[in-house]
Amino acid sequence: MNTVQNDDLQAYFKTQRETAESLLSRLIAYKSTVGREHEVQAHLASYLREFGWSVEESAVPDAIASDVDYTVVPTHTTYEGRPNLFVNLKGQGGGRSLILNSHCDVVPAPGGMFQARVEQGVVYGRGACDAKGQVVTILLVLQALKEMGIRLNGDLQAQLVIEEEAGGNGALAAVLNGMKADCAVVLEPTSLQMHPANRGAVWYRLSVKGQSVHMGKYWQGVSAIDQMVELIAILKKYEAKLRSESTGLALFPHDPNPVNVNVGQITGGDWPATVPADCSIEGGIAFLPNKDIPTIHKGLVEMIEQNASEYLRDHYSFEFGRLHNEAFETPADHPSVQCFGEAVHHVLGEQPVVGWIASCDARLFARRGKMPTITFGAGELGVAHSLKEQIKTNDILQAAEVLTRFVINWCGTN
Repeated sequence: MNTVQNDDLQAYFKTQRETAESLLSRLIAYKSTVGREHEVQAHLASYLREFGWSVEESAVPDAIASDVDYTVVPTHTTYEGRPNLFVNLKGQGGGRSLILNSHCDVVPAPGGMFQARVEQGVVYGRGACDAKGQVVTILLVLQALKEMGIRLNGDLQAQLVIEEEAGGNGALAAVLNGMKADCAVVLEPTSLQMHPANRGAVWYRLSVKGQSVHMGKYWQGVSAIDQMVELIAILKKYEAKLRSESTGLALFPHDPNPVNVNVGQITGGDWPATVPADCSIEGGIAFLPNKDIPTIHKGLVEMIEQNASEYLRDHYSFEFGRLHNEAFETPADHPSVQCFGEAVHHVLGEQPVVGWIASCDARLFARRGKMPTITFGAGELGVAHSLKEQIKTNDILQAAEVLTRFVINWCGTN
């Protein structure tokens, strides 16, 4: 980055407060829950074209449902009219390529949350940080490059995708149809911390069949709920094993431990005076990059088979559910991580390089796309999906400055 650009970037983004707040407020107004992203995508396409960008509306093919990394969406009907948006900046040559990605869909919320409010430099509303604030960050980066006359050597592609909240099918389509880049940055609310690694997560379902009788003859039956209690104890034993095998990873903390086996839902029985014939639980398993989903599946089945009673072994069923997000890690000494760290340090000061204890679309770029990948963005993960969802405008502007510095340094300029 030359001296003029270096001096001017911070001053430039200080002038973009009103633009950021106004644009984010307009985006929040769209109730772009999964399956309803068409309106916000149309708005963004129009906005980008008005600003002089060529926008590719990339259709997500319905055939993607047969892909091994596709996540089943119970409410899905079609992808028609719900495109991903790509903005392609062709470089002058000789530089490294880059993808900037975030998503435009949001989780459901009460109607009032789609009416943004701005108070003392904070924007409130559904999607403020997850992830329409991230979309605004990308738009500010594009705007800065154009208005400051910065011409990149390497190719840059900005991606605004659908259906992240349902498991990442929009990003999967982007990985399969988009460019192969030397680095991908996926924007999520990370409190302005860079994360070159993400924890993985997979949902499971366990069911047990009992033998139903009247409670007055309980000894003649088998309680599926009692059997499930035994099974849950085995799950916690597996959690302890998984944790012990996942210590010592440099990018992940040990306290609190990011590895866990969660029981999120339980159903069983149909009458208070009946020994229950059925019980099922659903939950999630969080794991680190030293494991993958097939290994998790095999390890849990082995733990059950080795520790369950004969009856339980013969009467349980196990499957992984909709969510199947692999973990990933880009080494801390990779050139992309080093370069990104320099941009962060310039704007925000010294920060540790750690993994993110959440899961998002980043794993698709890292695992399926085989690209060095970093997760980064403004906003706090703790308020995402909540009734208090919010983001600080200053954080958006700082994130945009970090990303612009990284784009310039990574892609190169003449």
